[in-house]
Formats: sequence, C-alpha cells, structure tokens
Amino acid sequence: MRIVVSSCLLGEKCKYNGGDNCCEELLRLLKMHEVVSVCPEVLGGLPIPRESCEIVNGVVRTQTGESKDREYHSGAQKALALALENDVQLAVLQARSPSCGVHHIYDGTFSKTLIDGKGVFAQFLDQAGILSYDTEDLDNLRLILRNKKTDRKTIAKK
Repeated sequence: MRIVVSSCLLGEKCKYNGGDNCCEELLRLLKMHEVVSVCPEVLGGLPIPRESCEIVNGVVRTQTGESKDREYHSGAQKALALALENDVQLAVLQARSPSCGVHHIYDGTFSKTLIDGKGVFAQFLDQAGILSYDTEDLDNLRLILRNKKTDRKTIAKK
C-alpha cells in the first residue's frame, strides 16, 4: 500500500519547534508499505523552527496574529500534488496540527483547547477523496495496514 505520512511522524525534525513526533509503533506498521513523506508547512516555505500556529476564524495565524494562511495553503497544495502523483491510497497525519489534524485542531486561542475540525492539508485530502487518519487512530490503522484493505467499504473510520 502507498501511504502519505506526516514527516514529523517518521522522525524528521520539521515541527514548529524544531523537534519531531516520531511514532515508533507507526514506523513498525509502515515497514511493509511504500511511504511518501510530506511536511506541508515546510513545503509552504515556513522555516524550522517557526512560530506555532492555529486556525483562527478560518485563517492560519501565529499567536501574535500574523497570517500564515498563504504558506499553509501553498504547502497543502504541494503535499496533495505529491500524494496524487504517487497514487497514495491512504494518509497518516499528525493529530491536532493546523496542517494535518484529522479529527481535532486547537481552537485558535492558543490555550491548548481542542475542537472538532481538520487542518488545511487534511481538508485538501478529504476533498481529493483520500482517506486520512491521524495518530489518534492507531488501533484502526493497525487493522488497516496489516490487512492491506483500502476500499471505503472495508476501512472503518472513526
């Protein structure tokens, strides 16, 4: 199976603070699959490290209010293009991210309050019909990746 994965989950130090979100369990699950690594924020031209961002009233902003919406959308478009060029069947993304959150994102107050919502790249993947999961879905991913089932009827989404 060909899977697009957030680069930070693979151990790449591309998070806003210069760190990563390496997920050892995910790395084990991905061993028998083809992986396309993407960081939409870096693809959008943002540096490492960079100010953290949240989606505020539909616009990606830093805590000081500076819009980074253009960079997030540009990076999401580039990441989606890579996913489509590589004919990926599935996406595994970093939870809660303004780029990659699949189920929840921070509410835009920079208070670590979560709300239901999707990051910019996760929205683009949805619009393209690519099923997306995040690190909160490891139980589902374990079943999906071991069984190599990719059609919508056999993949149970949360």
